[in-house]
Amino acid sequence: MMNFIQRIGKSLMFPIATLPAAALLLRLGQPDLLNVPLIAAAGDGIIGNLALIFAIGIAMGFAHDNSGGAALAGAVGFLVLTSALKAVDESINMGVFGGIISGIVAGVLYNRFYNIKLPDFLAFFGGRRFVPIVTAAAMTVLAGVLFFAWPPIQHVIDSIGNWVLGAGTLGVGAYGFLNRLLIPTGLHHVINTVVWFDFGTFTDASGEVVKGEINRFLKGDPTAGPFLSGFFPIMMFGLPAACLAMYAAAKKEKKAIVGGMLFSIAFTSFLTGITEPIEFAFMFLSPVLYVVHALLTGASMIVSYMFDVHHGFGFSAGAIDYVLNYGLAQNPLTLLVIGLVFGVIYFVVFYFLIVKLDLKTPGREDDEDMVEDTAVYSDDIVEVKAYHTIEALGGLDNIQAIDYCTTRLRLTVKNSDVVDEKELKRYGAMGYMKISKTNVQVVIGTAVEFLAEAMKRRMKNGNPAPKTEESMELDTQPHSVKALPESDFHMPIDGDIIELSEVPDEVFAKEMMGPGFGIMPKGKTIHSPIDGKVVSVFPTNHAIGLETDTGVEVLIHVGLDTVKLNGKGFELLVENGQLIQRGDALLNIDLDYIKANAPSVVTPVIFTNVEKANLHILKKGFQRKGTDSIVKVDE
Repeated sequence: MMNFIQRIGKSLMFPIATLPAAALLLRLGQPDLLNVPLIAAAGDGIIGNLALIFAIGIAMGFAHDNSGGAALAGAVGFLVLTSALKAVDESINMGVFGGIISGIVAGVLYNRFYNIKLPDFLAFFGGRRFVPIVTAAAMTVLAGVLFFAWPPIQHVIDSIGNWVLGAGTLGVGAYGFLNRLLIPTGLHHVINTVVWFDFGTFTDASGEVVKGEINRFLKGDPTAGPFLSGFFPIMMFGLPAACLAMYAAAKKEKKAIVGGMLFSIAFTSFLTGITEPIEFAFMFLSPVLYVVHALLTGASMIVSYMFDVHHGFGFSAGAIDYVLNYGLAQNPLTLLVIGLVFGVIYFVVFYFLIVKLDLKTPGREDDEDMVEDTAVYSDDIVEVKAYHTIEALGGLDNIQAIDYCTTRLRLTVKNSDVVDEKELKRYGAMGYMKISKTNVQVVIGTAVEFLAEAMKRRMKNGNPAPKTEESMELDTQPHSVKALPESDFHMPIDGDIIELSEVPDEVFAKEMMGPGFGIMPKGKTIHSPIDGKVVSVFPTNHAIGLETDTGVEVLIHVGLDTVKLNGKGFELLVENGQLIQRGDALLNIDLDYIKANAPSVVTPVIFTNVEKANLHILKKGFQRKGTDSIVKVDE
């Protein structure tokens, strides 16, 4: 049952993802902004058909392969249900619940009948084509049942909704507390859907009746917003302040390591309202800390309500929605004051509890508990992460189903006890949660969709180990490396030196390969920066590994994702094992071709067996080929 409900929560993210577009169009078209009725009507086309969109999105989410055939069946099911109910009683309006029910039925039937075989004379209607047919039949029967069953169900829902809406501080506070408390299970999507799209009614200027806190707010209902306003102080100020507290509490020698990550997830929360990467950073380290966070969210909802703030969002309570819907809000500036106060409270409370309870938040881990960096070399890092994530989850035999929502993988496994949490975090996971013996969730971040789809592809193909040198794990055993004086390393090509963190690829930017720097090349030939030998040449000639006479390993990788060029644009001038001297030509490159066919020409220069503390970048900006004093390596 838990897995079934979680699948509903996950599937709700498909239709909910349309809300930012709807809110943007609807808002921009209003008289106080662009005053273009066409744009407003375009946004209203989404808001006014949310139930149908829910039916389509949930059906697709429930389908084992996210098929468009399931989506069509969901739409057919909803149209059959609403038309049948309207024919017998026009007063029955199921709203988004009609879409949710239709989507679930269509998704379940798709998984059951997508490969059904019919007799030859009916073969055309077999397989996926059969699903909309059986869905239409099922929804016709269900419409007959709901004709009798839905009115009392709707009465109960309306009664609960009216109580919550009329409960004042108790209602908004309880909702805010439960909204955060249910995040670990993913069930917050379920209660959000009820509050956002069903509670309350409002008749707009055109006579249309709309339901739900978000819809009513965007349509100009002056009573809407209390169940949305209180999230802004938490997402824009509170949780970013929690990140600041985690940074302040981190060990001095580790602040540089965790600072970038904490700033990134804090800014994401402030700007977009996506908070799960932050919450999973402390959720399982201290349930007490997380309950405090849930209580503070409820308190923010109550305070916003007491100050009569009415603000809302189309997606989440970040700065984008705050600014976009500012003109519709009541007392919006008050939210900034409340946010600053809660920011101070979050910082003080989190810092105190982290230090007092000695919580192992980012940057406070014991050295023996930290996972060694495993440098994975791949132009398509997602594929490599997918391989290792599957293995860390217990392999093909242990994984039964892969789903995902905004930031996390939702997985059904045979035995959660065999999942290796350290391995998951080694390959990029921000957090891990064991829901039950057979259900786990892995927090990845906003790129989770790409990882999940890569995992699904690999599951079908037996998850073969990456075969190319691009995906090998570099040796992480200690090396005996001597110093590299600054005079022994020369600039390999004309170009601008940039920090590695500015390279637009997380493998390099996060130093998964090792420390180094990037070059924006402006020449046509890569020259050897060191005396030594060529130790590896990748098959597509876009990257060369070198080793100095003193044992320092240097990788020069021309461009990003250039493995996909299959060698075009590169002319190799040396061979593997060849002895080289500083200034020897290694590789001719066609910059124009690479610019036109690769994401970037930026060229990372990585020291793969050197500790970050031992590498010193001495120059930045434009440097000529052959310039020395670029870097030095301490012994």
